[in-house]
Amino acid sequence: MSNAVWIVDDDRSIRWVLEKALAREGIDHRSFSTAREALDAIERDADAPQALVSDIRMPGESGLDLLREVKERFPQLPVIIMTAYSDLDSAVAAFQGGAFEYLPKPFDVDQAVSLVRRALDQGAMQAGGKEEELLAPEILGQAPAMQEVFRAIGRLSQSHATVLITGESGSGKELVARALHRHSPRRDAPFVAINTAAIPRELLESELFGHERGAFTGATAQRRGRFEQAEGGTLFLDEIGDMPAELQTRLLRVLSDGHYYRVGGHQPIRANVRVIAATHQNLDERVKQGLFREDLFHRLNVIRLRLPPLRERREDIPLLARHFLQKSARELGGEAKRLTESALRHMQGQSFPGNVRQLENVCHWLTVMAPGQSVDLADLPSELRESETVALPGGDWLSALAAEADRLLVESPGEVHERLQKDFERVLIRRALHATGDRRVEAAQLLGLGRNTITRKIQELGLDEDKAAAHEGAGGG
Repeated sequence: MSNAVWIVDDDRSIRWVLEKALAREGIDHRSFSTAREALDAIERDADAPQALVSDIRMPGESGLDLLREVKERFPQLPVIIMTAYSDLDSAVAAFQGGAFEYLPKPFDVDQAVSLVRRALDQGAMQAGGKEEELLAPEILGQAPAMQEVFRAIGRLSQSHATVLITGESGSGKELVARALHRHSPRRDAPFVAINTAAIPRELLESELFGHERGAFTGATAQRRGRFEQAEGGTLFLDEIGDMPAELQTRLLRVLSDGHYYRVGGHQPIRANVRVIAATHQNLDERVKQGLFREDLFHRLNVIRLRLPPLRERREDIPLLARHFLQKSARELGGEAKRLTESALRHMQGQSFPGNVRQLENVCHWLTVMAPGQSVDLADLPSELRESETVALPGGDWLSALAAEADRLLVESPGEVHERLQKDFERVLIRRALHATGDRRVEAAQLLGLGRNTITRKIQELGLDEDKAAAHEGAGGG
């Protein structure tokens, strides 16, 4: 095979970065600016590289076109697909086309080289399929945690395996379940969802398995349950952790034997259904507490997929907020509103306990209530405006400072500079004194201040009083 790794990208800078990185690692490589150039080289040489790294969107043939044609000739060739478009559809289409891995741009160079080495070592993943329509953009994401979810959906696209989705309320578990269904061999059959916590326990058995006429008071006709409704497709059992013990036993029997009975029925019914379950609870702990059957847990936990809360993917908040504002505008027949940088920074610093669902509600509120097309910090709901922000990922303290400044400009006009300056100096001097064991001269030297200056600032900021109060409190304990 010629030239170990082929790089295909219309962006010269991307090619240059990868070329330098691979050369530094001693990995032989060859570059192309279009998919057609790479395909012509394969035709001309009748040979293929040991691995191929390709952009997904290029002039002319796309990376997916290249992937398809290469895999037809060299099914074992590992292909890494790169894209700056962090959408689920690209990830799934790449995996369904047989891609080895999915690398979102911008990427870490060391990560890319490591991925190339894995491709060279492990060989290709194999999965056939076609590109599907775009799914709900609510599960778009550039965050690494969401990229892992995309990869898992892609890898499971040709599987019938039972999946357990874990994640906090509002994080989008049903959206992921629908994505797993739509990108599966069962896509043309029904997707049926049921929240097992929302249905009274005395009705849940009939809801799941159906009932025969006369099975109980009020059963005036035969009724198909959710298992029958989902025949050939996917049954999504949300909040499975709340399922009553007796229903856990019946569900286990279906998963084990593949048969079930309607309530009041005597004829077994064959279950041809893929089960996807979800919970916000810790099922491992519920098993230990005797609240959830261990054997059912192992039946459900064939593949576990963790959906990250929004606070672990703050970089996705602008992307999601724009989508939700556009969605609300379409529903109300108006023009989509836009968030200012200060409003976005403040929102990225929020914890959002209600996760994506809460963000969607906020955006809908803004569409209705914000007075202008441009939404600033002062236009946010009071519960967001008044809540504290957290430092953004990567230690971005300047962004956190900017968010705090935006908040104070609204709440305490005329006092912002003085308050922030005092807080800033107080933190610096405290940390310097801590580092020097309260030796002021050394602390002043560390900070680049004069001895008289640090003494004056300690008095002005009340740091001596804080220290005395701390000692008094310690002595009084």
